[in-house]
Amino acid sequence: MVSIEKIWLTEDAVWIRTTDGREASECFSYYPRLKNATAKQRKNYTYDAYGINWPDIDEDLSFEGFFSTKQRTELYRLFIEHPELNASAVARRMGISQSLFAQYISGAKKPSKKRLDDIFNTIRSIGLDIVGAVDSRS
Repeated sequence: MVSIEKIWLTEDAVWIRTTDGREASECFSYYPRLKNATAKQRKNYTYDAYGINWPDIDEDLSFEGFFSTKQRTELYRLFIEHPELNASAVARRMGISQSLFAQYISGAKKPSKKRLDDIFNTIRSIGLDIVGAVDSRS
């Protein structure tokens, strides 16, 4: 686990410093919700031992992800190409940690085949629920 000493924001990135002195950043442009957020929304974050959460825009970044080689996983591409998907809501619906789910998306952790299938089935289920709600209005 990464132990964080300091978190700060610049105009285009969020930075962290670990207790052992390493620094890393994540550019807002890599995350559509952060990219499109107001300065006020970006400043409103919370964090725990695993990562940072921006509740106003429903975005999570894991601390481990700051230092990992970025793998553009299937989940990463899905959430980047469809910013209307709410990763935190998917994690809550599945009953898993939002920080863990953010690590799956960033590639910092790799889900098992079964977990990946569960994630995609949950997303499909959400889509079917939305279609069902729209159809019932007709």
